[in-house]
Amino acid sequence: MEDPPRLCFSASLKLFFLCIGFFTKIHFAAPFDGPFYDSSAYTECKAEPEEALYKGGILKDFTTNSNHHTETRLGSPETGLYSPAFLLQNLSQGTKYCFSTWIKMSGADSGLIRASLATENKRYNCIGTVVAKSGCWSFLKGGFVLDSPSNLSILFFQNAVGREVNISIASASLQPFTDEQWRMNQDHQTNSERKRAVTIHVSDAHGNRLQGAAIRVEQTSKDFLFGSAIANTIIGNLPYQNWFVKRFNAAVFENELKWYATEPQQGKINYTIADQMLEFIRANQIVVRGHNIFWEDPRYTPSWVRNLTSSEDLRLAVESRIQSLMNKYRREFIHWDVSNEMLHFDFYEQRLGRNASLHFFEIAQQSDPLATLFMNDFNVVETCSDGSSTVDDYISRLRELQRAGTGASVAGIGLEGHFTVPNIPLMRAVLDKLATLGLPIWLTEIDISNTIDKQTQAIYLEDVLREGFSHPSITGIMLWTALRPNGCYQMCLTDNDLRNLPAGDAVDKLLQEWQTRELEGQTDEHGSYSFSGFLGEYKAYVRYGDRFANTTFSLTRGDETRHFSIQI
Repeated sequence: MEDPPRLCFSASLKLFFLCIGFFTKIHFAAPFDGPFYDSSAYTECKAEPEEALYKGGILKDFTTNSNHHTETRLGSPETGLYSPAFLLQNLSQGTKYCFSTWIKMSGADSGLIRASLATENKRYNCIGTVVAKSGCWSFLKGGFVLDSPSNLSILFFQNAVGREVNISIASASLQPFTDEQWRMNQDHQTNSERKRAVTIHVSDAHGNRLQGAAIRVEQTSKDFLFGSAIANTIIGNLPYQNWFVKRFNAAVFENELKWYATEPQQGKINYTIADQMLEFIRANQIVVRGHNIFWEDPRYTPSWVRNLTSSEDLRLAVESRIQSLMNKYRREFIHWDVSNEMLHFDFYEQRLGRNASLHFFEIAQQSDPLATLFMNDFNVVETCSDGSSTVDDYISRLRELQRAGTGASVAGIGLEGHFTVPNIPLMRAVLDKLATLGLPIWLTEIDISNTIDKQTQAIYLEDVLREGFSHPSITGIMLWTALRPNGCYQMCLTDNDLRNLPAGDAVDKLLQEWQTRELEGQTDEHGSYSFSGFLGEYKAYVRYGDRFANTTFSLTRGDETRHFSIQI
């Protein structure tokens, strides 16, 4: 087989667009009737790559029948090191492109490999990453959406830390989805994962099926946990409380449980505000997350803690903190974010050693065995440009804690989700990879940057929420929209008078869409009435002539039709 053509890599990529005439194999993107989305993902390094997703999609012409290797390379004649690349033509604006490939490197034992895309007008710095290794194949999964159409672009790979390495790829795939195709896949996942088929059978006391019985069904609560952060502004604020309870079944305290809030001075612990907020939670049967026990960012660590001079004093302080907090609120919070943002910051590990975070998890597990303990960090689903929090970094750190722990159970994946411009195909690809761990995944702090106008905020928010709700591994979503007199962290759902802003309208629309509307009908000739409903709690009312009956039932996740019998 002939060697693939090579291109000398210029940092600005201008040389590529000047020299494109030297290439003979250029891909023309054609319309594609998109298949069902392929959620396959892998986290282990394999001796041989798996087959390409979508049979390569629009990259299938770049592969050979024998080894799936590509036809084009970028590199440096001075070093003799080259990396595969794809030349792409006629990419569409707004189309969701899902990209995946298997990568092996040489020249280093391992390294973070970043896939990038350059068009005539813009460089997309990261469309996917993987920690690749020498001697085996690692799976990169990502994607992108173009701001404007591109006649000619290049998809290429680099070592993120700048060290020159040889990169080999196999089983590459690029699959386009129109907005309609993407929504079709979301709706399919929502219907299969968030809903279930139900059949209600109505009979008399002798077991005879009754045709024509009038049935009314209403959903009384939702199984999926969807909520928002709250602040101390909700205490005694009945209008705000009513607004919140009408919409949400889950909450998290924005700042009121953080160490700097409960113990601003050493030894002066005050849980009064948190207790008052918890009274509202209990009174309305709302599920609540615990956020957070420790925050690795020193900017949000109490000043007196930062000023402790000895490791022993710090150790005693952190043990006192965790035992005080966990003993007081034992079994009150379903989750705890134990060591917040530990991929980006390491205040405690610098002072107490690499195992400090592990120790935090162990004590928390012992103090409240029923709480699920979470890692929680940012820029995991928001972008792949942050070299501190790639999906593989997250997985590696979580596995490290699980392997080292003797009494710790790191059992939850927390993804903050502070978005600017969401890259939805990348978000789904990251979720697919995290889903291979088999742990509950929560979007814990969703908002859209206030650098975006409010109408666009609402559009982006709906995109992110639909993506999260339709992914089968997401078990809860929390908005970071606590309302305070001076506004919200980045995005508010309402103004201070509780009038909806565009983001609030988007949330209300989705809440209505994700609930089974009140249903009315009659039993058929078999005495049965069937429907498909969102998971949760229900009431059913039956009338046949002058006889009445009612019952309650639960819909939980399952593939089989749920059958209920009512005798009247």
